[in-house]
Amino acid sequence: MTADLGRVDAELRKAVETEDDLLTEIAAHLIKAGGKRLRPGFAIASAAVGASEAGPASHEVVLGGVSVELVHLGSLYHDDVMDEAETRRTVDSVNARWGNLKAILGGDFLLAKASEIAAGLGTEVAGLLAATIAKLCEGQVRELRNIFNVGRSEENYLGAIAGKTAALFAAATRIGGIVGGLSRADIDRLTVFGTEYGMAFQIVDDILDVVSTEEELGKPSGNDLMQGVYTLPVIRTLSGPDRDVLLPLLGRPLSKDEVERPRALVSGNGSINDSVSTARGYIDRALEALVPLPDNAGTQALRGAAHHLLGTLPTSV
Repeated sequence: MTADLGRVDAELRKAVETEDDLLTEIAAHLIKAGGKRLRPGFAIASAAVGASEAGPASHEVVLGGVSVELVHLGSLYHDDVMDEAETRRTVDSVNARWGNLKAILGGDFLLAKASEIAAGLGTEVAGLLAATIAKLCEGQVRELRNIFNVGRSEENYLGAIAGKTAALFAAATRIGGIVGGLSRADIDRLTVFGTEYGMAFQIVDDILDVVSTEEELGKPSGNDLMQGVYTLPVIRTLSGPDRDVLLPLLGRPLSKDEVERPRALVSGNGSINDSVSTARGYIDRALEALVPLPDNAGTQALRGAAHHLLGTLPTSV
């Protein structure tokens, strides 16, 4: 799969080449910065579930992974504008280097290229990717409507991450299954895996934003609290015995210095462990969806990713 992900990187760079040197530079900025390429990896692994023997992914499967990754990258450009982020993957964010207008246009360009590639893979893949982009927007709007809302419900939070994060993981596994020619039953199982994994992935990411350093994350830590995005550990702290201490510290923008006290409060009670348990529940359901599938390299790669996710948390959590 390492070789296939190398092909994904090559196709990503090729996809953003334009006649305008500046647009090419902007669109390729985060591609060159690297990344784990989890979503294209999931597409490739999902297609491999239906393979009778191990071998390189087809060109169409690689392009399916590229289309999903371009959507992910485009969403990051837009997210960084909304968050006023200064770094991403240890490099300057696009908005910090070129400004918000160019960052938005760069993100739009990446989404357009993703749609173009998906259209070449057939109407089902094109429709699925378009619907996924819509879900990402719906999830993000759901989150934005609750900025600085100390009364944000857990139901609202889970609904938002289902759209803004889980939907794209589900699209990755489903596109891999479709392009790989799997049965409808197996495609549906892979979609469940992607959805459940995506929910766990975002919860883990939100936990890390509270407990990790900027160096560990490769982006600003504590940013959710500073920006008024109250995630699962915060929501659960606000429903526990530390509510009266935490509540007066929230509901407004926080500086880097001001955010340390609420971070310590959220980190120092049971809400982090409770959130880890919730993430583990999603991972358990993701793994359950894989049980009927063939025990081959593709299934093993997906299973390994699920087991690895919770291991990304610091041992002190």
